[in-house]
Amino acid sequence: MPILEGEGVTKHFGGLAAVSRVDFGVGQGEVVGLIGPNGAGKTTLFNLISGALVPKAGSIRFNGENITGLKPHKICRMGVARTFQSVKVFANMPAFENVLLGSLFGCSTGTSSAAATREATDLLEFMGLSAVSAIPAKDLTLGNQKRLEVARALATKPELLLLDELMAGLNHTEVAEAMELVTRIREQGITVFMIEHVMKAIMSVCDRIMVLHHGEKLAEGTPEEIAASKTVIEVYLGE
Repeated sequence: MPILEGEGVTKHFGGLAAVSRVDFGVGQGEVVGLIGPNGAGKTTLFNLISGALVPKAGSIRFNGENITGLKPHKICRMGVARTFQSVKVFANMPAFENVLLGSLFGCSTGTSSAAATREATDLLEFMGLSAVSAIPAKDLTLGNQKRLEVARALATKPELLLLDELMAGLNHTEVAEAMELVTRIREQGITVFMIEHVMKAIMSVCDRIMVLHHGEKLAEGTPEEIAASKTVIEVYLGE
């Protein structure tokens, strides 16, 4: 059984179908990529999965349970965490406190302050942010803000992590580090569903890739299959 699956997922904004009758599945332990041109519906799909938006039609299931239309905090506490296309951190709070909030309030079972402090400290070390833990989030580099957002998501103890353009705006070194980070997160037993425009990263770290175009699923397959697809090349990858 897939950890995440959707059937006929549809969302309209006015007369525009941002996501139209999309079926998808993500297996336990997979890294699955979601690509497509700007405006293809990728972030809208993530918003539907995470509860930020409610589908007009279709259903979404997590671990076999229907999560369609549930509130975001309930979906998070069931084990689905996410990051955002535009980084959303608590700007005036130190990095450590950003992660601590995830530990204290993001998971389904209550945790003590002492345990949450240990978890936040360990996650900052895992993400390479220990040296900047006392710095307000707004004063971090973009790369470190993105890492902080991932750390806060991981603090909720997710089974599934949705990464929305983690590598956007990063330099070559930071992209390589982010690719390594995705691999290390998977090694922790966490399933990853990621939107990304950095094709080197998508092709290198993903087991499968799904392509959206005008809100519809255009193609799905291994990185090799997607790279060889004439339809995908014409619509998205280019010659």
